[in-house]
Amino acid sequence: MMNTHCLLNAEEVSAPSRSSALGAPSMEENTYPQKLLAEMLGTAVLVFIGVGSVPATLIVGGDAPFTMAQLGMISLAFATAVIAMVYAIGHVSGCQINPAITLALAVTKKMPWRDVPGYVAAQVAGAVLGALAIVGVLGKKAVDVGLGIAAYGTGVGAGQAFFAEAVGTFILAFVVFGAVERRAAGGFAGLAIGLGVFAIIIPVAPATSASINPARTLGPMITGELFGGTVHWDQLPVYLAAEVIGAIAGGVLYVALNTHRRTATTTPAENRDVEPATAQGALS
Repeated sequence: MMNTHCLLNAEEVSAPSRSSALGAPSMEENTYPQKLLAEMLGTAVLVFIGVGSVPATLIVGGDAPFTMAQLGMISLAFATAVIAMVYAIGHVSGCQINPAITLALAVTKKMPWRDVPGYVAAQVAGAVLGALAIVGVLGKKAVDVGLGIAAYGTGVGAGQAFFAEAVGTFILAFVVFGAVERRAAGGFAGLAIGLGVFAIIIPVAPATSASINPARTLGPMITGELFGGTVHWDQLPVYLAAEVIGAIAGGVLYVALNTHRRTATTTPAENRDVEPATAQGALS
Protein backbone atom coordinates (compact mmCIF):
# COMPACT_ATOMS: atom_id res chain seq x y z
CA MET A 1 0.00 0.00 0.00
CA MET A 2 2.40 2.60 -1.17
CA ASN A 3 -0.12 5.19 -2.31
CA THR A 4 -3.38 4.65 -0.48
CA HIS A 5 -4.62 4.55 3.06
CA CYS A 6 -6.98 1.60 3.35
CA LEU A 7 -6.11 -0.96 5.99
CA LEU A 8 -8.23 -3.70 4.49
CA ASN A 9 -9.51 -3.96 0.96
CA ALA A 10 -12.31 -6.10 -0.39
CA GLU A 11 -9.97 -9.00 -1.12
CA GLU A 12 -8.82 -9.19 2.49
CA VAL A 13 -12.35 -9.02 3.85
CA SER A 14 -14.39 -11.30 1.67
CA ALA A 15 -12.38 -13.40 -0.75
CA PRO A 16 -9.36 -15.69 -0.75
CA SER A 17 -7.57 -13.56 -3.32
CA ARG A 18 -4.57 -11.88 -1.73
CA SER A 19 -3.57 -9.55 -4.55
CA SER A 20 -2.86 -6.71 -2.14
CA ALA A 21 -2.47 -6.04 1.56
CA LEU A 22 -3.03 -3.15 3.92
CA GLY A 23 -5.09 -1.45 1.27
CA ALA A 24 -3.16 -1.85 -1.96
CA PRO A 25 -5.04 -0.08 -4.77
CA SER A 26 -8.00 -2.03 -6.10
CA MET A 27 -10.05 -1.63 -9.27
CA GLU A 28 -12.64 0.51 -7.48
CA GLU A 29 -11.72 3.18 -4.96
CA ASN A 30 -14.07 4.99 -2.60
CA THR A 31 -13.76 8.75 -2.32
CA TYR A 32 -11.84 10.28 0.58
CA PRO A 33 -15.02 11.76 2.16
CA GLN A 34 -16.65 8.33 1.98
CA LYS A 35 -13.67 6.80 3.76
CA LEU A 36 -13.76 9.46 6.48
CA LEU A 37 -17.47 8.90 7.04
CA ALA A 38 -16.89 5.15 7.25
CA GLU A 39 -14.12 5.67 9.81
CA MET A 40 -16.34 7.95 11.88
CA LEU A 41 -19.24 5.48 11.85
CA GLY A 42 -16.97 2.51 12.52
CA THR A 43 -15.35 4.18 15.53
CA ALA A 44 -18.76 5.28 16.81
CA VAL A 45 -20.00 1.69 16.70
CA LEU A 46 -16.84 0.45 18.42
CA VAL A 47 -17.29 2.92 21.27
CA PHE A 48 -21.04 2.49 21.57
CA ILE A 49 -20.87 -1.31 21.75
CA GLY A 50 -17.48 -1.84 23.36
CA VAL A 51 -17.26 1.05 25.79
CA GLY A 52 -21.04 0.99 26.26
CA SER A 53 -20.81 -2.57 27.53
CA VAL A 54 -18.94 -1.28 30.60
CA PRO A 55 -21.69 0.95 32.07
CA ALA A 56 -24.31 -1.55 30.89
CA THR A 57 -22.59 -4.29 32.89
CA LEU A 58 -22.26 -2.08 35.96
CA ILE A 59 -25.88 -0.94 35.79
CA VAL A 60 -27.20 -4.48 35.45
CA GLY A 61 -24.84 -5.81 38.12
CA GLY A 62 -25.77 -3.16 40.65
CA ASP A 63 -23.70 -3.34 43.81
CA ALA A 64 -22.46 -6.87 43.10
CA PRO A 65 -18.66 -7.29 42.93
CA PHE A 66 -17.15 -7.07 39.45
CA THR A 67 -16.23 -10.55 38.21
CA MET A 68 -14.01 -12.14 35.60
CA ALA A 69 -17.13 -13.27 33.78
CA GLN A 70 -18.20 -9.64 33.40
CA LEU A 71 -14.76 -8.71 32.10
CA GLY A 72 -15.10 -11.52 29.59
CA MET A 73 -18.42 -10.17 28.35
CA ILE A 74 -16.99 -6.68 27.98
CA SER A 75 -14.04 -8.10 26.04
CA LEU A 76 -16.45 -10.00 23.82
CA ALA A 77 -18.43 -6.83 23.14
CA PHE A 78 -15.30 -5.06 21.93
CA ALA A 79 -14.25 -8.05 19.85
CA THR A 80 -17.59 -8.48 18.12
CA ALA A 81 -17.80 -4.75 17.37
CA VAL A 82 -14.37 -4.88 15.73
CA ILE A 83 -15.21 -8.00 13.73
CA ALA A 84 -18.51 -6.55 12.53
CA MET A 85 -16.93 -3.26 11.45
CA VAL A 86 -14.02 -4.91 9.64
CA TYR A 87 -16.44 -6.80 7.43
CA ALA A 88 -18.84 -3.86 7.14
CA ILE A 89 -16.45 -1.04 6.21
CA GLY A 90 -13.08 -2.70 5.64
CA HIS A 91 -13.57 -2.48 1.89
CA VAL A 92 -14.55 1.20 2.15
CA SER A 93 -11.98 2.83 4.42
CA GLY A 94 -9.82 -0.01 5.69
CA CYS A 95 -11.61 0.02 9.07
CA GLN A 96 -8.64 1.42 10.94
CA ILE A 97 -10.94 3.02 13.60
CA ASN A 98 -7.86 3.68 15.74
CA PRO A 99 -5.54 6.70 15.39
CA ALA A 100 -2.60 4.67 16.72
CA ILE A 101 -3.01 2.14 13.88
CA THR A 102 -3.39 4.99 11.38
CA LEU A 103 -0.12 6.53 12.55
CA ALA A 104 1.62 3.15 12.47
CA LEU A 105 0.55 2.72 8.85
CA ALA A 106 1.87 6.17 7.97
CA VAL A 107 5.19 5.60 9.73
CA THR A 108 5.67 2.31 7.85
CA LYS A 109 4.76 4.03 4.56
CA LYS A 110 1.57 2.04 4.11
CA MET A 111 -0.52 5.21 4.15
CA PRO A 112 0.24 8.73 2.88
CA TRP A 113 0.76 11.29 5.65
CA ARG A 114 -1.57 13.72 3.91
CA ASP A 115 -4.53 11.45 4.74
CA VAL A 116 -3.65 11.03 8.42
CA PRO A 117 -5.26 14.24 9.83
CA GLY A 118 -8.62 13.50 8.25
CA TYR A 119 -8.63 9.90 9.44
CA VAL A 120 -7.68 10.82 12.99
CA ALA A 121 -10.27 13.61 13.15
CA ALA A 122 -12.98 11.28 11.85
CA GLN A 123 -12.05 8.60 14.37
CA VAL A 124 -12.10 10.99 17.33
CA ALA A 125 -15.40 12.50 16.18
CA GLY A 126 -16.84 9.01 15.86
CA ALA A 127 -15.68 8.13 19.37
CA VAL A 128 -17.44 11.20 20.77
CA LEU A 129 -20.62 10.30 18.88
CA GLY A 130 -20.44 6.74 20.16
CA ALA A 131 -20.06 7.94 23.74
CA LEU A 132 -22.97 10.35 23.31
CA ALA A 133 -25.04 7.42 22.04
CA ILE A 134 -24.23 5.51 25.24
CA VAL A 135 -25.66 8.36 27.31
CA GLY A 136 -28.66 8.59 24.99
CA VAL A 137 -29.44 4.89 25.41
CA LEU A 138 -28.51 4.26 29.06
CA GLY A 139 -29.18 7.74 30.42
CA LYS A 140 -27.39 9.60 33.19
CA LYS A 141 -26.82 6.31 35.00
CA ALA A 142 -24.12 5.54 32.44
CA VAL A 143 -22.24 8.67 33.49
CA ASP A 144 -22.79 7.93 37.17
CA VAL A 145 -21.06 4.54 36.85
CA GLY A 146 -18.14 5.98 34.91
CA LEU A 147 -19.26 5.81 31.25
CA GLY A 148 -16.49 3.34 30.54
CA ILE A 149 -13.94 6.16 30.66
CA ALA A 150 -10.40 4.77 30.66
CA ALA A 151 -8.60 5.24 33.97
CA TYR A 152 -5.84 3.60 35.95
CA GLY A 153 -6.76 0.69 38.17
CA THR A 154 -6.41 0.84 41.93
CA GLY A 155 -2.76 1.21 42.91
CA VAL A 156 -1.57 1.58 39.30
CA GLY A 157 0.90 4.38 38.63
CA ALA A 158 1.78 6.22 35.44
CA GLY A 159 4.74 3.98 34.64
CA GLN A 160 2.77 0.77 34.95
CA ALA A 161 -0.13 2.25 33.00
CA PHE A 162 2.19 3.37 30.21
CA PHE A 163 3.73 -0.08 29.96
CA ALA A 164 0.34 -1.82 29.97
CA GLU A 165 -1.11 0.37 27.20
CA ALA A 166 2.08 0.20 25.14
CA VAL A 167 2.19 -3.60 25.32
CA GLY A 168 -1.50 -3.96 24.52
CA THR A 169 -1.35 -1.61 21.53
CA PHE A 170 1.88 -3.20 20.32
CA ILE A 171 0.18 -6.60 20.19
CA LEU A 172 -2.87 -5.13 18.48
CA ALA A 173 -0.82 -3.45 15.75
CA PHE A 174 1.29 -6.56 15.21
CA VAL A 175 -1.86 -8.66 14.78
CA VAL A 176 -3.45 -6.12 12.44
CA PHE A 177 -0.41 -5.92 10.17
CA GLY A 178 -0.10 -9.69 10.08
CA ALA A 179 -3.79 -10.47 9.62
CA VAL A 180 -4.11 -8.37 6.47
CA GLU A 181 -0.80 -9.39 4.91
CA ARG A 182 -1.41 -10.83 1.46
CA ARG A 183 -0.02 -14.26 2.35
CA ALA A 184 -2.33 -14.67 5.36
CA ALA A 185 -5.44 -16.82 5.07
CA GLY A 186 -8.01 -14.93 3.02
CA GLY A 187 -11.20 -13.66 4.63
CA PHE A 188 -10.17 -14.12 8.27
CA ALA A 189 -8.62 -10.74 9.06
CA GLY A 190 -11.70 -9.55 10.93
CA LEU A 191 -11.78 -12.61 13.15
CA ALA A 192 -8.06 -12.45 13.87
CA ILE A 193 -8.15 -8.78 14.81
CA GLY A 194 -11.34 -9.12 16.85
CA LEU A 195 -10.04 -12.10 18.79
CA GLY A 196 -6.78 -10.26 19.31
CA VAL A 197 -8.70 -7.41 20.91
CA PHE A 198 -10.58 -9.89 23.10
CA ALA A 199 -7.35 -11.48 24.30
CA ILE A 200 -5.57 -8.18 24.94
CA ILE A 201 -8.35 -6.75 27.08
CA ILE A 202 -8.32 -9.65 29.55
CA PRO A 203 -4.86 -8.98 31.08
CA VAL A 204 -4.62 -5.23 30.38
CA ALA A 205 -8.05 -4.03 31.54
CA PRO A 206 -7.38 -4.38 35.30
CA ALA A 207 -4.46 -1.96 34.93
CA THR A 208 -5.78 0.68 32.51
CA SER A 209 -9.23 -0.37 31.23
CA ALA A 210 -7.34 -1.59 28.11
CA SER A 211 -8.10 1.39 25.94
CA ILE A 212 -5.39 0.57 23.32
CA ASN A 213 -6.96 3.23 21.09
CA PRO A 214 -6.51 7.02 21.39
CA ALA A 215 -9.99 7.69 19.99
CA ARG A 216 -11.57 5.26 22.47
CA THR A 217 -9.61 7.04 25.22
CA LEU A 218 -10.54 10.58 24.22
CA GLY A 219 -14.17 10.22 23.07
CA PRO A 220 -15.65 9.03 26.39
CA MET A 221 -13.49 11.56 28.28
CA ILE A 222 -14.92 14.45 26.28
CA THR A 223 -18.47 13.17 26.66
CA GLY A 224 -18.00 12.46 30.35
CA GLU A 225 -16.79 16.02 30.89
CA LEU A 226 -19.86 17.38 29.10
CA PHE A 227 -22.19 15.43 31.40
CA GLY A 228 -20.36 16.08 34.65
CA GLY A 229 -18.63 12.72 34.93
CA THR A 230 -15.28 11.98 36.55
CA VAL A 231 -12.45 12.42 34.08
CA HIS A 232 -8.77 12.04 34.93
CA TRP A 233 -7.35 14.41 32.33
CA ASP A 234 -3.89 14.14 33.85
CA GLN A 235 -3.80 10.51 32.69
CA LEU A 236 -4.57 11.34 29.05
CA PRO A 237 -0.96 12.06 27.95
CA VAL A 238 0.17 8.68 29.29
CA TYR A 239 -2.56 6.88 27.35
CA LEU A 240 -1.92 8.72 24.09
CA ALA A 241 1.86 8.39 24.21
CA ALA A 242 1.80 4.70 25.15
CA GLU A 243 -0.78 3.81 22.51
CA VAL A 244 0.98 5.62 19.68
CA ILE A 245 4.43 4.32 20.62
CA GLY A 246 3.14 0.77 21.08
CA ALA A 247 1.33 0.73 17.74
CA ILE A 248 4.27 2.16 15.82
CA ALA A 249 6.63 -0.34 17.43
CA GLY A 250 4.30 -3.23 16.54
CA GLY A 251 3.94 -2.09 12.94
CA VAL A 252 7.64 -1.43 12.45
CA LEU A 253 8.58 -4.79 13.93
CA TYR A 254 6.12 -6.64 11.71
CA VAL A 255 7.41 -4.91 8.59
CA ALA A 256 10.99 -5.71 9.64
CA LEU A 257 10.15 -9.37 10.17
CA ASN A 258 8.28 -9.55 6.87
CA THR A 259 10.97 -7.98 4.70
CA HIS A 260 12.17 -10.57 2.18
CA ARG A 261 15.46 -10.79 0.36
CA ARG A 262 15.07 -11.03 -3.37
CA THR A 263 16.59 -14.24 -4.73
CA ALA A 264 19.44 -14.11 -7.21
CA THR A 265 18.80 -15.09 -10.83
CA THR A 266 19.63 -18.73 -11.53
CA THR A 267 20.35 -20.64 -14.70
CA PRO A 268 17.87 -23.19 -16.10
CA ALA A 269 20.13 -25.99 -14.86
CA GLU A 270 20.12 -24.56 -11.36
CA ASN A 271 16.36 -24.12 -11.46
CA ARG A 272 15.93 -27.87 -11.86
CA ASP A 273 17.58 -28.42 -8.50
CA VAL A 274 16.23 -25.49 -6.54
CA GLU A 275 12.61 -25.04 -5.47
CA PRO A 276 11.06 -21.74 -6.60
CA ALA A 277 11.46 -18.98 -4.02
CA THR A 278 9.02 -16.18 -3.48
CA ALA A 279 10.55 -12.71 -3.82
CA GLN A 280 8.20 -10.26 -2.15
CA GLY A 281 8.69 -6.97 -0.39
CA ALA A 282 7.25 -6.37 3.03
CA LEU A 283 3.54 -5.74 2.76
CA SER A 284 4.10 -4.33 -0.73
